[in-house]
Amino acid sequence: MSEKILIVDDEQEIADLLEVYLQNENYTVYKYYCAKEALACIKSREIDLAILDIMLPETDGFSICRKIREKHTYPIIMLTAKDEETDKITGLTLGADDYVTKPFRPLELIARVKAQLRRYHKYTPAQELPPTLLTYKKLSLNTQTYECMLDGAEIPLTPTEFSILRILLEKQGVVVSLEDLFHSVWKEEYYSKNSSTITVHIRHLREKLNDTTDKPKYIKTIWGVGYKI
Repeated sequence: MSEKILIVDDEQEIADLLEVYLQNENYTVYKYYCAKEALACIKSREIDLAILDIMLPETDGFSICRKIREKHTYPIIMLTAKDEETDKITGLTLGADDYVTKPFRPLELIARVKAQLRRYHKYTPAQELPPTLLTYKKLSLNTQTYECMLDGAEIPLTPTEFSILRILLEKQGVVVSLEDLFHSVWKEEYYSKNSSTITVHIRHLREKLNDTTDKPKYIKTIWGVGYKI
């Protein structure tokens, strides 16, 4: 069964073009030019990834992102017409996994879709494949069922948050640099000004783990270098 992609963009030419490229990659596409129809789709259909334009006529992509994150953890890619750091940080703070600035090359966006979907794994029944646990103190990460548990309670993570935490737990006690973390999670060649992206995701993880920067129980910042468990 093909993976299902939601596109929400009021610029019809862009939405139609993305639909063609995604369908050529054998994805099922749900395309909408307004937020109202998109929100109805989110409630009624199973989605694997959402591509949301920030600027929409009735509302904005941030509102849709916020609504998705109330119940779902599938990847979200934001589209922005402005190359502004505030837009990017706002989207990431609300739970987006990635962002692309318009104008963009369709093949670049398709590559980002594939990278995000690789992290949005289909769960494998535990009885078919033995679980692999990464643990530290009261925190555990199951790399087969993609469950995060803290002191016996499940913590919902986005695919990007899960990937970051998994890398830190796998290299427990070792400092992971910002650049290494970026390359490992986003699978892109060039690392430039993306440290803010990682910082926002780390902040989300700390909030979910009831962790703090000044007295970290799980994620410690090594200033000027990176992070470690």
